Amino acid sequence: MARILVTEEIADGGLDRLRQAGHEVDIRLGLDHAELLPVIKGAHALIVRSATDVNAEVLAAGTELVVVGRAGVGLDNVDVDTATKLGVMVCNAPESNIASAAEQTMALLLAIARNVPQAHAALVQGRWERSKWEGVELLDKTLGIVGLGRIGKLVAQRAVAFGMRIVAFDPYISADRARQMNVELLQLDQVVAESDFLTVHLPKTKETVGLIGREMFLKAKRELRVINVARGGIIDEAALYDALKEGTIAGAALDVFAKEPTTDSPLFALPNVVVTPHLGASTREAQDKAGDVIADMVQLALAGDFVPFAVNVDAADANETLKPFLPLAERLGRLFATLVGSVPKSLEISATGEIGGYDTRILTLSALKGFFGSLTKEQVTYVNGPQIAAGAGCEVRENNSSTSTNADYVNLVTLRAEGHSLAATLVGPRREARLVLVDDHITDVPPADNMLVVSNDDRPGVIGIVGTLLGNHNVNIADMDVGKALKPGTALMVIAPTTEVPTEVVEQLRVAPGILNVAVLHA
Repeated sequence: MARILVTEEIADGGLDRLRQAGHEVDIRLGLDHAELLPVIKGAHALIVRSATDVNAEVLAAGTELVVVGRAGVGLDNVDVDTATKLGVMVCNAPESNIASAAEQTMALLLAIARNVPQAHAALVQGRWERSKWEGVELLDKTLGIVGLGRIGKLVAQRAVAFGMRIVAFDPYISADRARQMNVELLQLDQVVAESDFLTVHLPKTKETVGLIGREMFLKAKRELRVINVARGGIIDEAALYDALKEGTIAGAALDVFAKEPTTDSPLFALPNVVVTPHLGASTREAQDKAGDVIADMVQLALAGDFVPFAVNVDAADANETLKPFLPLAERLGRLFATLVGSVPKSLEISATGEIGGYDTRILTLSALKGFFGSLTKEQVTYVNGPQIAAGAGCEVRENNSSTSTNADYVNLVTLRAEGHSLAATLVGPRREARLVLVDDHITDVPPADNMLVVSNDDRPGVIGIVGTLLGNHNVNIADMDVGKALKPGTALMVIAPTTEVPTEVVEQLRVAPGILNVAVLHA
């Protein structure tokens, strides 16, 4: 059972899922930074939204943390770099609020076009100001979208229904893909210059802070109205105020601000500004989705499984072909670490056959997790495996091929280092694990938590010597296979005893006639 600390409101459905999985859900709402530090000690998972500052100090205090889950999209409040160094997975729910955010964008687009909030405020205060709040149509106007990701794409689809021309800036989208969405790709300054309405849908990074500022406003039409439902600070608020005050542009609608929460801004005093308090994801549906998704991600992380929405794992999602090989690669890594015995200068991890045709980075991370988890005292995860390898001076080499290296097996995962090798696969309808190569000897035996690899002269009687010695010490054998050497002259026994073999028995084996070497493997 893991302790999951929740510091902000999460939908009950997601929390119930975690409780049903047997975890302790510790809800502590409204903690300030000082109060969070002692509470996070002993927590295995932390679930937050946007208000909790998960900085380096918090992460360092959470010595047992496995995962930080952000129930939403942005990660401004999580120190992802420090989490990665500490091996703590960071995940979010990137698709939970995309429909809500796109709809909020359209709501603000219409509100600023037709002056809905201003007219409403005047009327409820007793003023019938019909001519004062004349608006503009969306039909045939140009909407500029900065960022054609998940939300930007939905906004484009909805704007097309209003008869708008769509132009966009996104260096990661091809022109062909944009055309399929009825979008014309332009450079950023050209998008600003041609737009009647401009909406931004970008993450907040060093590169995007202040992206839309004074220089951009000077290139805009006087009729431009800007909308921001992404992240505060991407539009320079001081420059925006000046542009609105001076009449450089016509209006703005903001759902987000550089500092939040905020109830005082010069922008609030301007009549051509519409503001809302970060409501982009504030729908019942989005809240439920975010809670459900982040609960699933946290549960996967605590189980040691691959997490699709982990932001600091350098790997693509594992498809249905690769997924069964992840635990196999991790176990193979643990066994291989005890076969090699120390950190090698280089470690080769190969995937051949059908699996070799996919992006196998997650398979490599699984093998590293098992390998270095056996050799170091550090917490090794999908997150920090490559860093630990680099820090230990071990070069990790991936060598994949869609052509199988063994005609008997469709897929193979192979590890090589320091003259040693170990390969495994999954066989049969139940996808059972098999060790099929040990130090270049062909074998076929299920991997076990405790194993002996006995190298010996290829001559009669040696198997009997080993079996008799183990039997005399009450060591029962669950599985055993005799490996054929790829090069003649030696043989190899792979033995899976039912219990760990005592050290004194291993030493007796090593000096027995015909025995060249005995390696003890642990998974």
